Amino acid sequence: MFAKSTMVGPDAALKGRSTEMSVPTHHAVLGTPLRPPFPADIETAVFAMGCFWGAEKEFWETPGVYSTAVGYSGGFTPNPTYEEVCSGRTGHSEVVLVAYDPSQVPYDDLLTVFWERHDPTQGMRQGNDHGTQYRSAIYTTSDAQLDAAQRSRDVFQGTLTSVRMGAITSEIRPLGEFYYAEDYHQQYLKKNPNGYCPDHSCGVKYPKG
Repeated sequence: MFAKSTMVGPDAALKGRSTEMSVPTHHAVLGTPLRPPFPADIETAVFAMGCFWGAEKEFWETPGVYSTAVGYSGGFTPNPTYEEVCSGRTGHSEVVLVAYDPSQVPYDDLLTVFWERHDPTQGMRQGNDHGTQYRSAIYTTSDAQLDAAQRSRDVFQGTLTSVRMGAITSEIRPLGEFYYAEDYHQQYLKKNPNGYCPDHSCGVKYPKG
């Protein structure tokens, strides 16, 4: 039997499809476009923090964020379905695409949300959610983001070590392909206010300065 907590290889991954997922044109909360092109002053970042429903809400509530969308990244299968990602046979994690105005919310502030609002030491899981799709990851869209993400990991590791928590397992690497999730996943907790939204925060603050 295939173990969903073991990363699949490219040769064993599901084949996927060439058709992109259909999603709403505008964000259900912010009213902004869900897909690029975004305004010229808007940058993008991608984070994986376990179940993407609650993670997306964390970011759309962050001042300076222009738009958010949930999707799949980090794996091999093109345009996967949610069921395929849940099978563990795509290699993808559940991710949030964050479009933000860096003049209002610096990337470092988004990293603070990332580190504080989940537990980055759990490997292929978050809480009771097990599988490669729930792994912690930062997928960067520029060299500056990559440098900042790596620096922030080292800083936060020092803080976690000081309170006797384990090693950070978060994957940090340049973004490959981002595939939008199905329309019913987009802004899920706006559409389903009582939906599944566990608090996976590790309870440790990211050090300022």
